[in-house]
Amino acid sequence: MKSPSSLQKRLGLGLTLGMTLLWLGATVGAWLVVQHELNEAFDSALEETAQRILPLAVLEISNREEPREAQHVATLKMDNEYLMYVVRDAKGQILMQSHDANPKIFNPQPSEGFSTTKKYRLYGASALRQTLFIDIAEPLGHRREAAREALFALLLPLLALIPISLLGTWLFVRISLRSVLAYRRAVEARGVGDLSPINVTRLPAEIDPLADAVNHLLERLRKALEAERSFTANSAHELRTPLAATLAQIQRLRHEAPEGPLQVRAAKIENSLRELARLSEKLMQLAKAEGGGLLSETPQDLIPLLAHVVDEWNHSSGQRIELQLPKQPSVYSTIDPDAFGILLRNLIENALKYGAADQPVQVSLTHQAVLRVINGGPVVPEPVLQRLTERFVRGSREAGGSGLGLAIAKTIVQGVNASMVLASPATGRLEGFEVCIFLPLCSMSQN
Repeated sequence: MKSPSSLQKRLGLGLTLGMTLLWLGATVGAWLVVQHELNEAFDSALEETAQRILPLAVLEISNREEPREAQHVATLKMDNEYLMYVVRDAKGQILMQSHDANPKIFNPQPSEGFSTTKKYRLYGASALRQTLFIDIAEPLGHRREAAREALFALLLPLLALIPISLLGTWLFVRISLRSVLAYRRAVEARGVGDLSPINVTRLPAEIDPLADAVNHLLERLRKALEAERSFTANSAHELRTPLAATLAQIQRLRHEAPEGPLQVRAAKIENSLRELARLSEKLMQLAKAEGGGLLSETPQDLIPLLAHVVDEWNHSSGQRIELQLPKQPSVYSTIDPDAFGILLRNLIENALKYGAADQPVQVSLTHQAVLRVINGGPVVPEPVLQRLTERFVRGSREAGGSGLGLAIAKTIVQGVNASMVLASPATGRLEGFEVCIFLPLCSMSQN
């Protein structure tokens, strides 16, 4: 799937590209105007030069002893001149020419006005009733060089302006989108269970209705989840008393019933009621995990909490749990003690229920607040492993249970901004199942 592009990047590049294209268009337009003006200036110079040289040429030819003899006008300094001229009579005979003039570049017959060949721009004028003509030629390469230099003079500043405009556009877009970026950070910083409104001031008019719609959606979702959690918690709570009373009556009936089918039925009903009571307890734990309040205002030392819960389970499970604690005396975390107790009880209960009965359950806590619960048993297939944290999913159908233990643990882990990793086989083993939870570590644990 293609990753979405940044609005800031698109605006910055788009605006810079648009401004560059406009500048290039303006530069080309200005260059065309400059080129037209240069041509007019060069034509004017050709015409003025012809008008200045022609009277002098007429005077020089008239004072000669041999007026029909061609004469080269010497130059004071030898260099490449841009203008070349010839003075001819009406028949085209050359009477005078500049020192580097090539007669082949001029028209065969003298004429008046402007004309253009492949390489030269020509201008002709006449005197003495069109008996003497002057033709002046200017290389077109001279004009092209001047136009090229003018174009470079217009483009060179543009090369410096492009990166400056890109930086300026990027800064302007970033400042303009500051509130949008703040809104994005506020959304990204939200935890899984945080459905409170997102308040960011001075959003653009295009984004503000979207932010209001998101807040309305969050409010509706919060109310729906609260109604669901309230229903689950109230239902489970209300079921505890009648379930306990019914279970007591069934137990009494079972003891009073004679040996036979009635007592067997009573035993089955008692087991079903016990499963229903455990399911009710799990639903209450799930409602608490989803209801928030999983973080403590003050840091909590996890070591005594962990030791207390493990000691309780060892009394009821025949010392099947092996506890490994860090060398340092305290490990502080921001998780609520009740939430930590629910998390740990569900992990230990899951390990005892689905692990191998002849192997102990290993519970360990590191100084970095990493909690591990490992049990023996066969390897859990990868497709099943990926779905174990879903509700009402069990790894083994032979073992009893509601399939909510790991789902409750995952909900608590997400609520405290921690992470949970499931592995099978366990780390360093060829079999077994491992749950590794990276709890939020408090700085007090460094003391």
